[in-house]
Amino acid sequence: MTERASLSGKRILVVEDEAIVAMLIEDILTDHGAAVVGPAARIETALELADGEAIDAALLDVNLAGATTAPVAERLRARGIPFAFATGYGTSGLPAGFESSPLLQKPFQEQDLTAVLSRTLEA
Repeated sequence: MTERASLSGKRILVVEDEAIVAMLIEDILTDHGAAVVGPAARIETALELADGEAIDAALLDVNLAGATTAPVAERLRARGIPFAFATGYGTSGLPAGFESSPLLQKPFQEQDLTAVLSRTLEA
């Protein structure tokens, strides 16, 4: 299955506090046929969306204005929703307990984003 096909029709929660980055992710995902849930720029908003929305997968910026998105990841894991983290710090930037989670290294290109989310959805 191609990355475009694997994202088509999927609902992806985007948790990102940088507006430009969130808009870029949203554009890429919608170009690939996905529906974006959010984007959420605050932990509280992300938790509300994680609890109340139908979501196929999520992309979580590790750090939202100094707060870790680990609580959102925990909520998604409890619901059985796959997710990937995005960070510029590599695996050392991942929250404790999530070191083996899929990772999108910032800065990224379109194919990096689609590949990580496609693999996340297939897992």
